[in-house]
Amino acid sequence: MFERAEPFMHHILVQLEARGMPAEIALLPVVESAFDPFAYSHGRAAGLWQFVPATGKRFHLKQDWWYDGRRDVIASTEAALDYLQYLHRFFDGDWMLALAAYNSGEGTVRNAVRRNRAAGKPSDFWNLSLPRETRAYVPKLLALSLVVEDPARHGLVLRELPNEARIALVETGGQLDLAIAAELAALPLDDLYKLNPGFNHWATHPEGPHRLVLPIELAEAFTQALADLPQDQRLRWRRHEIRRGETLGHIAKRYQTTVAVLRETNQLSGNSIRAGRHLLVPVAATAVSDYSLSAGQRLARTQNRDRGGVRKTHVVRSGDTFWDLSRQLVIWDRKANRQTLRTIQYQVRSGDSLARISSRFKVSVNDLLDWNGLSRDQYLQPGQTLKLYVDVTNQAEI
Repeated sequence: MFERAEPFMHHILVQLEARGMPAEIALLPVVESAFDPFAYSHGRAAGLWQFVPATGKRFHLKQDWWYDGRRDVIASTEAALDYLQYLHRFFDGDWMLALAAYNSGEGTVRNAVRRNRAAGKPSDFWNLSLPRETRAYVPKLLALSLVVEDPARHGLVLRELPNEARIALVETGGQLDLAIAAELAALPLDDLYKLNPGFNHWATHPEGPHRLVLPIELAEAFTQALADLPQDQRLRWRRHEIRRGETLGHIAKRYQTTVAVLRETNQLSGNSIRAGRHLLVPVAATAVSDYSLSAGQRLARTQNRDRGGVRKTHVVRSGDTFWDLSRQLVIWDRKANRQTLRTIQYQVRSGDSLARISSRFKVSVNDLLDWNGLSRDQYLQPGQTLKLYVDVTNQAEI
């Protein structure tokens, strides 16, 4: 965890200091996510600070096909500290209650406080009746801060993190292919993704943010190299001839972009296109397989890794869409490899169905059945626990 934290810890501490917040909060991502920006929970919380989609939107974290701000360490840190400061004010300056509310929501903690006051009981954190997870959440952070303060007392040797900036934020001024960015920065592409985990695909967001996180020692050379790069070389372009039966959606999927980008690039006011005409399409600068931490390549590794069974390839037949006819389905006769996805345990709630749960986590009903040894004629029971293997980069609410 400390190795994952090293690039970002100084930045988080500086932000806390600037706001006059307790320095111990810099350890909260250890409790929340083990400092893994790709962490994902059964409640659909994502990133270091574990924002659920709704709270992410509430604190202005963009979530769409290109980008998920909940995984952007810089953006999510700002949002998390905004949220914690709001909770601190909400609970009249009580950090313990603010932290508890960060875990379970201000409504849950507020109601617990009101119940105790009505009963004439103390309303501090230690005396509240809160969910079990929340009762453990605040003590975890307190215990962790004591361990970090004096690791030798607890028989531990912790990795020392230098008290100096390790990263720089560089504005790119527009959409940029991440492979080109990595080349300009003289940085392996995987390392660029690890510093910028909010990007889902092969380029930064067309509409921003246009900021990249880089190792501080590479930032100046990158800035100069980017300034020398002609504007038309930030992205690669392909001239696509529209074929009969194609839609903007088909073309967007084929080139791993979005309909909105195609419309903007080609100055289209709607979705109507004509066979025989041409579209200008932004494409990845190198083989898509080189973007190994993008959503598409994480899925491809899941499809193609040997699972100890027999790999079967099925060609989609007539009757499917034009896009489907150009693709192949990869099928394994055993369960999907669990190491490339995040495993979550989901507790069935009243009113849940297989279709609702599969839609919520963007998995198929068949996979949900297979992972849990269920059949379609079985009824789900509230409180029942289901296991899911979730692609973290595919969970943004669009």
